[in-house]
Amino acid sequence: MLEKQEQISTLRQDIARCRICRDAPLKGDTDRLPHEPRPVAVISGAAKILIAGQAPGLRVHESGLPFNDASGNRLRDWLNVDRDSFYDADKFAIVPMGFCFPGYDAKGSDLPPRLECAPRWRDSVMQAMPQIELILAIGQYAQSWHLGQRRMKTMTETVQNWRSYRYANSGVPVLPLPHPSWRNSAWLKKNPWFEDILLPILRQDVERLAF
Repeated sequence: MLEKQEQISTLRQDIARCRICRDAPLKGDTDRLPHEPRPVAVISGAAKILIAGQAPGLRVHESGLPFNDASGNRLRDWLNVDRDSFYDADKFAIVPMGFCFPGYDAKGSDLPPRLECAPRWRDSVMQAMPQIELILAIGQYAQSWHLGQRRMKTMTETVQNWRSYRYANSGVPVLPLPHPSWRNSAWLKKNPWFEDILLPILRQDVERLAF
């Protein structure tokens, strides 16, 4: 147990010091992260649920607290947990595909997760948390990484196909979710099955694994 705690502690420190997207961007000097990196991740040696998101937004970048925004409020509602439970590292590991706020595009929307992050850190993070029993893959980037070729062509199709991932015969079960951003409010209205069918299963899993 002590060895595992030391492994996680070292990994946390290494991630906190990471500046690869600023100092060695994959696309070259013109694609450097335009601000000081601030990696945000909650790596846990006890939590059985991994929340795999996309990348921090500006508010999360400023606070250092994952999902510390309106999207987080909606996600906590989906999980049926309060803030204290959500930020309890014994209950939830929270590790996005990109650890740092990637900045905005020309239209003012968040850019995708940085390309450098997941190839550098994802395998190490997963190896450090063998106790994980359920991965909540939020959005297409997390779904692409954790589902691989099993992912469908669109996010909607992938979430609709949730049973094949949640009840897979091998590997850690994955439950794909849409991003809880307000931008997906229209999607939620068009897909009432998500709240009627999938959310009750999600909440049962949370109650079983985290409490």
